[in-house]
Amino acid sequence: MNNQYISELIEKLEQTEIWKEDIEKTSNYEEGIKTLVEMFTWHKRKQSNVFFVGNGGSAAIAIHMAADFMKNGGMNTYSLYDSAVTTMIGNDYGYEYIFSKPMGFLLKEDDLVVAISSSGNSKNIVNAVDEAKRKNAKVITFTGFEENNAAKQLGDVNVYVPCRKYGIVESLHNLILQQIVDMIMERDGIGI
Repeated sequence: MNNQYISELIEKLEQTEIWKEDIEKTSNYEEGIKTLVEMFTWHKRKQSNVFFVGNGGSAAIAIHMAADFMKNGGMNTYSLYDSAVTTMIGNDYGYEYIFSKPMGFLLKEDDLVVAISSSGNSKNIVNAVDEAKRKNAKVITFTGFEENNAAKQLGDVNVYVPCRKYGIVESLHNLILQQIVDMIMERDGIGI
């Protein structure tokens, strides 16, 4: 069977870049995953909070990973998808603040924000990253599409999938996050 879609998915996984800030690309995928596991592990040991944010399909990934990193990773995780809060913030301040406004109350220094955005240019995601930086929290971005997207320039670690197809970018974001939590679970045992 010659499945073009799976071939492209594998090709884009092999081309995925993991950057320390926006200046130092890890030498290969394995080193990048090690960097990510170390970052999540540091936050697990500090018992800091980990916030996952995204829109659309990325929101589904964020909610799923908040659950997996809590249950299987044993971490303090939050998803900011309470419908009453989201609609209130959207109505009162604007959709571009649905993550940054609640994070202004909840986020503490040394917490972690995982920002997932296929384009990396969604204003509410960029605002969330900016709020995390103001609060001296750490940020991991998961983006795709254009390599100079806004979010990719802002994270402490940036995962970039060089592809303009939502399905492939979102699938690889989910796969990489799942790999990280599975590695933590295999090392530490199930969290809950």
